[in-house]
Amino acid sequence: MATTRDGTSRSSFAKVVTSSLIGTTIEWYDFFLYGSAAALVFGAVFFPDSEPLTGTLLAFGTYAVGFVARPVGGLVFGHYGDRIGRKKLLVVSLLMMGAATFAIGLLPGYAAIGVLAPLLLILLRLIQGFALGGEWGGAVLLVSEHGSPRHRGFWASWPQAGVPCGNLLATAVLAVLAATMPDASFEAWGWRIPFLLSGLLVLIGLYIRLAVAESPVFLEAAARAEKARAAAGAVERAPLLLVVRDHWRELLVAMGVRIAENISYYVITAFILVYAVQEAGVANGTVLNALLVASVVQLVAIPLWGLLSDRVGRRPVVAFGAVGVGAWAFAFFPIIDRGTFGALLLAAAVGLVLHGAMYGPQAAYFSELFGTRTRYSGASIGYQLASIVAGGLAPLIATALLAAFASSVPISVYVAAASVITLVAVAASPETRGRDLAERPAPDGAADPGQATGPR
Repeated sequence: MATTRDGTSRSSFAKVVTSSLIGTTIEWYDFFLYGSAAALVFGAVFFPDSEPLTGTLLAFGTYAVGFVARPVGGLVFGHYGDRIGRKKLLVVSLLMMGAATFAIGLLPGYAAIGVLAPLLLILLRLIQGFALGGEWGGAVLLVSEHGSPRHRGFWASWPQAGVPCGNLLATAVLAVLAATMPDASFEAWGWRIPFLLSGLLVLIGLYIRLAVAESPVFLEAAARAEKARAAAGAVERAPLLLVVRDHWRELLVAMGVRIAENISYYVITAFILVYAVQEAGVANGTVLNALLVASVVQLVAIPLWGLLSDRVGRRPVVAFGAVGVGAWAFAFFPIIDRGTFGALLLAAAVGLVLHGAMYGPQAAYFSELFGTRTRYSGASIGYQLASIVAGGLAPLIATALLAAFASSVPISVYVAAASVITLVAVAASPETRGRDLAERPAPDGAADPGQATGPR
């Protein structure tokens, strides 16, 4: 049977890619569902005494809480993922996310239990963010470490495609509900259906995820580390400490690369629901349908950008995407102001294709920045820390700018400034395409990277 470079059979590798894609799709479905519900109904359900725009701001505030929890999840899952393996932690993250999302679907509103309702909503959102913080690193590393360097950008981009798949699924469910029930019914109880559906999706994802094998690169590195510790009385330091001490430059690069990608994505997919409905006067269903089609376009684009990064390098593709979204931000809102389905589709689809140029190569890019024994920690922390100041605050900042200036121009400037930060990070980064992810023992018998020696 044909095998990949590391000896994994092609059928097994296909199972790894499929399980990572389906798992990330389910987790991002849960996460994005919250963002859409925050824009559409959470203001009225959990903050009913506020003005509409103020209620939306408060709902997006609870939305941002999930992003604060993501780096914490990245720290915890990264630490244990570098210690005991990628697969076990992915199962835990999927169960946590599914349980929290299902519970949101059962949560009473403010009218029933008062201030306890938004407090419980915040708690469940924290659990969502914590779980998602551990999902991304493990999913992309399983694919990256199973495959060969030559096509890593392409195959590692498939877990990335779980983002538009999750958004597509969440938007599709909401669009169907919006089209088949009155607004009053949707606000009263219909919004709960997609959250409760998560329970079934998690069971499907868990069945698939349990069937995949652990990363062979991790198993090899773990065996070498254990052998070195037994022979020399070595003490393996916490991966987090090693990342901060030895790979802080790579952490800063990963965070900088994320800024424009993360901010632009949540402006395009979450804030558009606020701007198009409240400023352009477009119906909820029209916006959701436009996002639905745009997500399909991005789903196709992400693997193609990953493939291109295998040909020309990670840095040129990411830089192109950063320049593209920075420029498109100034056309995005005027196009939406036209108020037609075609205009909304054009604005969202072009924005998401340009975003895909940054996001498609990202999994391979970040995997190649760190060594095996610190890779889960390094990639997860770099990825998730940026989400606090980037995607987590993007809808909130965009809504506040709109309220303060009654204009979309400051929002466009905000996205363009983020693009500049990403370009600086790309310029400061080495090209990583083709790097071997498997660490090899040093010729003199020195410890592998990620291992420190010393007395117990």
